Amino acid sequence: MSGHHHHDRTLPRWLLLAVAGLIGFALLGVSVHRLQDSPAAVATTGNAIAVRDLRFIDVGGGEVTIHDWPTGHVVATLAPGSENFIRGVLRGLARERRARGIGDETPFRIARFRDGRVTLEDLATGRTLFLNAFGVTNLAAFDHLIDAGRSASMQPDPGSAG
Repeated sequence: MSGHHHHDRTLPRWLLLAVAGLIGFALLGVSVHRLQDSPAAVATTGNAIAVRDLRFIDVGGGEVTIHDWPTGHVVATLAPGSENFIRGVLRGLARERRARGIGDETPFRIARFRDGRVTLEDLATGRTLFLNAFGVTNLAAFDHLIDAGRSASMQPDPGSAG
């Protein structure tokens, strides 16, 4: 006799099924969320209601000018030490461009969608950032650039958005 006692330590079948169901539900939820936050999902939300292509140019001394593309008109200026969220995002995107050997000639595209999403797309690399993920204040920093410096005659016709 070995002196070992064997105890049945198996979990009830219903508990195993419940845990498996919970894991499956969690995976499904994550998958749906990932699909909704993918660049492909932007197209399925309908057409953007406002889009603007902009170039950001560091003019030295910490000042950045923002130019409408393709007119070249300055639509906004970031004073030294201001708009740190915009500066941080652009630094990251510029680093990616440099790593790929891409210059700063190609503009960035900011788009506002009917469902409230605002995206920033690097047209040179194809990378898209979903600005809503960074909170309302940071979202507003980019969102206001869609309309900045536009005269009434330059505003998109609300009747044409569709």
